[in-house]
Amino acid sequence: MPADTASGAASALAEDDPVVRDQMIRLQAARERRRARTLRIARQVVVLVVFVCLLSLAYTGYKAVGAAIDDAQSGWPVIGSFLPETTDLKMPPVGDILAGIFEEPRGSGEAFWSIVASEAAFTLREAAVGFAIGVVVGLGIAIALTTSGRLERALVPHVIASQTIPLIAIAPIIVIWGRKSFDFLPFEWQDWMSVSIIATYLTFFPVTINGLRGLQSPRPENLELMDSYAARWGQTLWRLRLPASLPYLFAAFKIAATASVVGAIVGEISAGVKGGLGRRVLLEAQRYTTGPERLYVAVLGAAALGIFVFLVISTVEYVLVGRKGREPEQGQYGT
Repeated sequence: MPADTASGAASALAEDDPVVRDQMIRLQAARERRRARTLRIARQVVVLVVFVCLLSLAYTGYKAVGAAIDDAQSGWPVIGSFLPETTDLKMPPVGDILAGIFEEPRGSGEAFWSIVASEAAFTLREAAVGFAIGVVVGLGIAIALTTSGRLERALVPHVIASQTIPLIAIAPIIVIWGRKSFDFLPFEWQDWMSVSIIATYLTFFPVTINGLRGLQSPRPENLELMDSYAARWGQTLWRLRLPASLPYLFAAFKIAATASVVGAIVGEISAGVKGGLGRRVLLEAQRYTTGPERLYVAVLGAAALGIFVFLVISTVEYVLVGRKGREPEQGQYGT
């Protein structure tokens, strides 16, 4: 019997076997999911690259038009001098910003991107600790509020009101409080730990609000079914409420992760904590006249760090939930 004929007969027999057929269907579905994920990631990368290129072109075009009409003297037509001037000091060329990534600041002995990367790692540590504490605190509050409607009505307004306090005002207070109030600990309290508390302040809120919505998302019939099985409250929480809340929680985690980076940077700037991106932005702002492009690079480093933590949470969501980028249809941000 020819080889092709034998192979075709074997394939036909395999397709007649329901177990083998189901396995083939699952393998095909897995390949389709991997292909779809690869295409989705490729599209996202292309969109990001195109956006950066268009933003650079718009930036360069704005500078070119401003230089052509001498905006520093007469201002833009109709708008006047409302828009920023396009001098190289206030808006360094894109080429200078790119060159600033690789230049070595005087006395440093290493490329500026390496300095920013090490400081971004320092800020990432502060943000990660703040994010972890914020998730625990926020989810704990959400679980507590789920137990009682009266407790929810009493405390949710206070949780919302807590976010109206200016972060830049409380950051120095938290750092000073940390230096003075934790002498009893078996280790020395450091300023970066206080910055992590500042990051926690911004992190717990979205986790609390979205977590509460997610924990309340199961349908009444599902809750009644758990009651019919005489399930305890903890079993209902673990087997029904938490799985149902995952899409809501990951939507909150994406917001909280980027907010923790913002909180860490603002905390470093407000409290004068050394070693992170906040301190780098402050230093480069003070040295702006001698190297304006370095301030732009530091800000871009902060933006890159925010994108990085967002991608990390998205990857974890895909691994655990299996539907990266899909959010709940209603109330995904607690609205």
